Parts: sequence; C-alpha cells; structure tokens
Amino acid sequence: MPNAQIDAIYRYPVKGLSPQPLPRVRLAPGLTLPSDRLYAIENGPSGFDRAAPAYLPKIRFLMLMRNERLAALRTDFDDKTHILTVTADGHEAARGDLRTPEGRAAIEGFFATYCADELRGPPKILGGTDGHSFGNMKPPHSFSDVAQKAVSIINLASVAAVENAVGAPVDPLRFRGNLYVSGWPAWREFDLLGQEIAIGPARLKVVRRTKRCAATDVEPETGIRDLNIPQTLMKTFGHADCGIYTEVVAGGQIAVGETVAG
Repeated sequence: MPNAQIDAIYRYPVKGLSPQPLPRVRLAPGLTLPSDRLYAIENGPSGFDRAAPAYLPKIRFLMLMRNERLAALRTDFDDKTHILTVTADGHEAARGDLRTPEGRAAIEGFFATYCADELRGPPKILGGTDGHSFGNMKPPHSFSDVAQKAVSIINLASVAAVENAVGAPVDPLRFRGNLYVSGWPAWREFDLLGQEIAIGPARLKVVRRTKRCAATDVEPETGIRDLNIPQTLMKTFGHADCGIYTEVVAGGQIAVGETVAG
C-alpha cells in the first residue's frame, strides 16, 4: 500500500475551542501533542481532582457535541504565557493567563454569559499537564475524549468518502484530529489497528478507531449544526468511525510534508 504524508498538524489547547495549526511538533513517548487539550471548561461540578487528575467523560465540560456555539468563537493560545484570547464577532471578548486566578476569572466570566443557557453551574477553567515541560511534577493529564495519551490521525481520503456520502462539503476540521494525512485510500487507516507507523524518527502504534459523535455535525466556521455525520457513517458504511488514535512509542520531531510509513 502507498505511504501517506502529513498535510496538516493541529493541537487544541482548550477542549472544545479553536484548533491551532503547527508547522512541526516534537512527539514524546506516551504523551499527547504538547498543550493538546491541556485545559477544559468545566460545565458545573465535574469531580475533577487537581491533585490526582483522571479521565472524565466530555459531557462534564463545555464541548461541541452539545455546545455548538463554541465553534463560532476564535481563540488563540500562547504556550509560553498560557494567555488565551477569545474573539467573538471579530472583536476581542476576553483575555487571560490560564495559570492565574485573575486570568481564569476573565475567561470564566465571558463563558458565564456566552453559554448562560447551557450551563449546569459556574464555568471553571481546569488545567492539566502535558508532561513535556521540564520539572513538571504532576502526572501527565489531557482532557481528551479518551483515557489514553493519544495522537489522533485523520485520513483525508476517508473524509472525502464521507463527503460523497453526505452529498455536501465536509470540512476535515469537523473531526478535530491532530495529524491530517493524504495518500492512503479511504479507510486504509483501519487496517493498521495494532500496527506501528513511522513518521521520521517517531513511531506510533495504532490503538483504536475513532467513533464519531454529534460534534462532527457542527460546521467549524459558523457553529451551525447542519449535517448528521454519525448517522450517515452508520447508514452508508455500517460504522460511525472516522480516524484513528495512536500512542507514541518512539519520539522525535515531525513536520508537515513528512512521509507516514505504515
């Protein structure tokens, strides 16, 4: 089978908010991309314990499956300062350092108003740790949809197959993957389950398929829920999956344009 290549790399510093494109990234064994899902916005008390961070289901947080209006925002995260900037309707709406009480309060205040009718309690910024920073003493924690410290991959040919089934344009960012690859036939990624793939010096083991939820129904530019992708997947292909999760087994820097061998 042909190799693929990386067309794009994205991270999602705050769960449910804007993707950030990266030209390159350094992978580390057993970890997510640096700063990927490093923060989340608690939607009412979640039971999260900062001293012993553990996986929680995404329904405990603001997220696109139920809070599609999040997609209409534009957010930017600076991983040096941990300042999050929120833009709404073309204007800066909030800004704050997510490591400080004052910064978190500024962001929480915005979402308390913006998502007022969808909240189960005061929104609260929760922070994890990605394990990439020197001296980081907490166990690594990401607010991912899965318990594993995973890197997700989307095959653009599979997205094209979904687009054909839907009969309308499908932005690949609906699937909120980390690595977007081209060159594989549609659904080739599912054949790799349990195998390793190589990207430059890095090796990643494919550990599971990615089951899709109603978050993919939301158009990522407008925040409008305009499609039913899980239902279309099930009706057309007999499953609701698109994409794969991988675990990094050997680290190294990877970049857009590199070959994915597997």
